[in-house]
Amino acid sequence: MKRRTLLAAGLSAALPVMTVKAQAWPTKTVTLVVPFAPGGGTDTFARPFAAKLAQLIGQQVIIDNRAGAGGTVGAAVVARAQPDGYTFLVGAVHHTVAVSAYKKLSYDLDKDLIPVTGMAYVPNVLVVNPKVPAKTLPEFIAYCKANPGKVDYGSSGLGTTRHLAGEIFNTRTGAQMVHVPYKGSGPATAALINGEVSAVFEGLGSAASHIRGGTVRALAVFARTRSPAFPDIPTAAEGGVPDFESLSWYGLWAPAGTPREVVAKLQSETAKVFEAPDIKNIWFQQGAEPGGEASDKYAAFVKAEVDKWGKVVRDNKITLE
Repeated sequence: MKRRTLLAAGLSAALPVMTVKAQAWPTKTVTLVVPFAPGGGTDTFARPFAAKLAQLIGQQVIIDNRAGAGGTVGAAVVARAQPDGYTFLVGAVHHTVAVSAYKKLSYDLDKDLIPVTGMAYVPNVLVVNPKVPAKTLPEFIAYCKANPGKVDYGSSGLGTTRHLAGEIFNTRTGAQMVHVPYKGSGPATAALINGEVSAVFEGLGSAASHIRGGTVRALAVFARTRSPAFPDIPTAAEGGVPDFESLSWYGLWAPAGTPREVVAKLQSETAKVFEAPDIKNIWFQQGAEPGGEASDKYAAFVKAEVDKWGKVVRDNKITLE
């Protein structure tokens, strides 16, 4: 009886310590690994998010860009990181595609990373260089058909949803565009503006400033309805390509083994980020819906995306090394 009493006392004494540690987080700089190049869609949302999060948690939050292999290089960095609550992945839909597209990954998305919460949800858009002789989606499809194999499109990398969107577009319309992969949406958009490629399938967020500035021309948004931030851009269905939706989304993952209390704290602080009027405005201007949802809801969404894109990868026989 005495031994059980002492054991219980020991356990109860240990519990407050664990709680204090969770409440104390963070006590030093937090690193958000962005697995794509600066200036791309993921980076565009990560930077204002990091700045606001830093204000809320009272510690510096830095961005570490680790581009390569469709975002899998950066994901592997976080999967191998110490699960101490100071390194997180700003992942994207690309990582749910990679599960099926790559023959072998150096990490397991389901086992090595913990879904924390979503960050932004934004539809993809087809943008072209202003010199392309097409001002509408039907005109662009006709232009591609008149020049089979001569019209190229850029994407943020092999196996990304922007790459797959182009392949689906080719299949659905007979466009026969040629894919040119880049290391992130930033370089892909730069190539479009410079005339290296004719078109790019891009997240509306990272293309927003270029659309407003007139350096690219938006032909269609791949969503059920037009974006409130860009009401003049028609949907793909309005352009004659029905039932074609392509969503770019971004979210947070933690290395497996990260304390649950820390994951919960980051999720709750993320939700607070999206209560800030300035962040709400930035997200609206980028045509994005905010995240911040509960971790279990986000995890269920990630699983559904893995299943959905797995089918697209298999149907299009896409395999990446």
